[in-house]
Amino acid sequence: QVQLVESGGGLVQPGGSLRLSCAASRSINSAVAVGWYRQAPGNQRELVARITVGFGTNYADSVKGRFTISRDNAKNTVYLQMNSLKPEDTAVYYCNVLLPPNYWGQGTQVTVSS
Repeated sequence: QVQLVESGGGLVQPGGSLRLSCAASRSINSAVAVGWYRQAPGNQRELVARITVGFGTNYADSVKGRFTISRDNAKNTVYLQMNSLKPEDTAVYYCNVLLPPNYWGQGTQVTVSS
């Protein structure tokens, strides 16, 4: 079992930045993939960014050039640096780790508003 705890969400003005963190309860060095997803009210959960072993990193078109995913294996933590935030980035952001099996965090709210 792996517990994932996200942090770093909050309210930010358009153009601002946030860094989300996802701390795992044990080593995730063997994970096939780690990633961030988001879900806005009335929408389906969508991929934001993911690191996949053997395939590299991929991003949703809507966040390319603004968001950066990274992982620190020594800290069992996955990060999402979000810059130039827009109101349409408002959503609950979820951390995902595919060992397998597949694990999800509880989510952290990001609200971009003036």
